[in-house]
Amino acid sequence: MDFIDEVRALASRVAAAKDMLQTEEATKNAMVMPFIHLLGYNVFDPLEVTPELIADVGTKKGEKVDYAILREGKPIMLFECKKSGGDLHINHASQLFRYFHVTEARFGVLTNGLAYRFFTDLEKPNKMDEKPFFEFNILDFRDQEVEELKKFAKSNFDLESILTTANHLKYTRAIKNTLNEWMSNPPEEFVRMVSSEFLAGKQFRAAVKDQFTQITKHAFQQLIADKINERLKGAMTPEPPLTLVRDPEQATTEPGARDEPSALEMEAFQIIRAILRPIVSPSRVAIRDAASYCAILFDDNNRRPICRLRFNNESRLVIGLFDESKEEERIPLKSLDDIFDHSDRLQACVNSYLRPTAGESLDVDRELRKA
Repeated sequence: MDFIDEVRALASRVAAAKDMLQTEEATKNAMVMPFIHLLGYNVFDPLEVTPELIADVGTKKGEKVDYAILREGKPIMLFECKKSGGDLHINHASQLFRYFHVTEARFGVLTNGLAYRFFTDLEKPNKMDEKPFFEFNILDFRDQEVEELKKFAKSNFDLESILTTANHLKYTRAIKNTLNEWMSNPPEEFVRMVSSEFLAGKQFRAAVKDQFTQITKHAFQQLIADKINERLKGAMTPEPPLTLVRDPEQATTEPGARDEPSALEMEAFQIIRAILRPIVSPSRVAIRDAASYCAILFDDNNRRPICRLRFNNESRLVIGLFDESKEEERIPLKSLDDIFDHSDRLQACVNSYLRPTAGESLDVDRELRKA
């Protein structure tokens, strides 16, 4: 079973049990321990998952953190648990703060069995931040969030990689919250900025401010509605049947030429489509078979390569990724799951094809001048 399928299975069990769990201990047994097990840690091995880890903190003796995940005998992640659905305000994480300071753990998790808030020390070394860099809700999650959660799994855990991601997630989360607030209540400075082009020479008086504040809110709402409609159209439009086209660069007379991609290549193709689904319709991602590789193309255009699958056999999997100059970098894969590690590069490649060319930009400018 894939990791995301295991997450969905746990989500179903949690949804059925959450209203029956009235105590912290019940929540730990029915929700938190299965979650830790989901990440691949043996909750029945105290050398890997230690319940109620004790550490003296200053004058406070015998305090306990609910769970500590260990690697080579040292804590790497601490869990502080509240009862099902309980408040997760940072003020309720006092023990987590203290234990984070006196242990070598770099990650603290505050949870009520439904939401899991992940903290680290991005602001000051060895002092847990007051704001989480990542939050995972077992009853409401996106596929991308599952990929972030997967980085904490025992088989994938890499401290430096997670800390690098944590910094990005922290600021992305903060900016999303700010933009969300601006959608409901745009600040005066933002309204001034977006309306400055239309108010050249005019004073920004109260009446003008009120008018353009409402216009800005409406524009935000309209933009979101348009984006939702685009997604719905893409989801409702049936994809054309997949047709396999020979790559003209690889003639069919080439020795070893094949009639169609292998099952392994088709599985990789579907993974790449899933990775690119947030930015383009899957129907725009095409596959062309060749003798020595399978080309994944944008809009079935040989001049817009996304990547190449060079799978000689199951023991040697290589993906070819392209930079801005269309130079191919060949990267070995241990398994097809490793393709997800290159999601950013695959999406960046497609985004480069979505940007208008100079000629297209000139056409837009002409239309604006006409308007």
